Amino acid sequence: MALLEARGIDVSYYGDIIVLNDASIFIEEGQVTAIIGPNGAGKSTLLKALYGLLKPKKGEIFYRNENITGARTYELIGKGMAYIPQARSVFPDLTVEENLKLGAWIFKRDRSRVSHALEVVYKRFPVLASKRNDKAGMLSGGQQKMLEIGRGLITEPKVYLLDEPTATLAPIIAREIYSFVADLRDEGMTVVLVDQNIRQAFEMSDYIYVLELGTNKASGSRKDFAGGLKGIIQDWLDYDTV
Repeated sequence: MALLEARGIDVSYYGDIIVLNDASIFIEEGQVTAIIGPNGAGKSTLLKALYGLLKPKKGEIFYRNENITGARTYELIGKGMAYIPQARSVFPDLTVEENLKLGAWIFKRDRSRVSHALEVVYKRFPVLASKRNDKAGMLSGGQQKMLEIGRGLITEPKVYLLDEPTATLAPIIAREIYSFVADLRDEGMTVVLVDQNIRQAFEMSDYIYVLELGTNKASGSRKDFAGGLKGIIQDWLDYDTV
């Protein structure tokens, strides 16, 4: 049984701009699943649909075999889902700790749980602990991404949707983010990853979906792609840049 599954979903913007067309994805628990494809393939749209930010016009979405099609995002957070968008989402005029506490709003009345969740994040990202009283807008781009990821961890999610977590980051910071994703997998968390670094996403994932023009083009484990990425994406990406 999949932890999270989309079955033949269509998603459009403004009513008639179709982005996803009969797209499906089957996400197994405890694995890193990568979604790759050219710009405009619908990768980010798929994550938004899984997280309830967009409602499919056709098809269904299931979480732990429960139909969650059309569920509100706050309901999905309570069920154990977290999502980090590609665009910056910190509140720049609030401190690091205030940003993290916002992530704990679903159990904000439980002060001991909030305190424990904060310490878990600070232990994982020591730089945030050292800057807990600094305004988020004063952090570097990499530190802000760590803050966004840490805020998602506050709710102790079971499945983590990451949209381009290393976009615009320096290579050394990107490696830290990938190391963090690997740690999540080793700890048994389910991760769905969209990233511009196709090679790295491919190499660290257990299963890969290739989207093109909003629909499934190919899928399989790394071993299923016997020829690597080149044969799958040669028509839309220069292999030398992968």
